[in-house]
Amino acid sequence: VQLMESGGGSVQAGGSLRLSCAVAGYSFRRQGVKCLGWFRSNPEKGKERERIVYIDNVGTPIYAYAVEGRFTITNDYARDTQYLQMSNLDPEDTAMYYCAIDLDGPCRSGGGWAPNRWGQGTKVTVSS
Repeated sequence: VQLMESGGGSVQAGGSLRLSCAVAGYSFRRQGVKCLGWFRSNPEKGKERERIVYIDNVGTPIYAYAVEGRFTITNDYARDTQYLQMSNLDPEDTAMYYCAIDLDGPCRSGGGWAPNRWGQGTKVTVSS
């Protein structure tokens, strides 16, 4: 399984970006989208790995409080691609964003997401 992120860039506060995650070696239609998600990293701000959102074992997106209401994930089953739509961006959202999957599961909603495969990341910079 290989994941490849794209779509990062620089935006002003209040702006929007859509990140894409193409997943190779994995079929959304046959294997589903459970346990797929995103985390971000900004070591300069002491955030080594901050979970943003993942899809739990019953198919529900679980959003972190910091992004709920602003970020939305969607899935393209024909392209095996997941999207992260980010709106009303804030400088605190500046980070490297990674698409990831927990291949072992079970990815329960109570924080049970432990990704063990991720892509190379895509950088998002939000200026004030």
